Amino acid sequence: MYEFAGGDEAFLALATAMHELCLADPVLNHPFSHSSPGHIERLAAYWAEVFGGPQSYSRVYGDHAAVLGLHAGTGADDEFGPRFVACFVQALDDARLPADPDFRSAMRSYIEDATREVMSYAPVGSEVPAAAKVPRWSWTGPE
Repeated sequence: MYEFAGGDEAFLALATAMHELCLADPVLNHPFSHSSPGHIERLAAYWAEVFGGPQSYSRVYGDHAAVLGLHAGTGADDEFGPRFVACFVQALDDARLPADPDFRSAMRSYIEDATREVMSYAPVGSEVPAAAKVPRWSWTGPE
């Protein structure tokens, strides 16, 4: 999927579009307006790795548990997840990723699954696993 999408350049465009859409959203704006420098590049590297690209994210930034830890205990409400998914779907268009229906379906399936997982750790006091590999996602779902 990484190659089909267009490689690193495509995932950087996706992360950039996603960041812009989240900044424009009244619910998602707050967490995205407080992103640290390099957030877009880290997000692009993470998604690239998830979809079969190089392990650039995990080599430099850590594993999936580190990602979950960044999002744990935020107290985000139920409105956050659907809005995040909607922004991701729009970002696919804005970044001009392939419009192939199977590709788009797999991408949407991933972001829905990933958002459910992240939101499961949103309650204050949530604890994440000590270690977890960055997930891999294919045309047919998680590998």
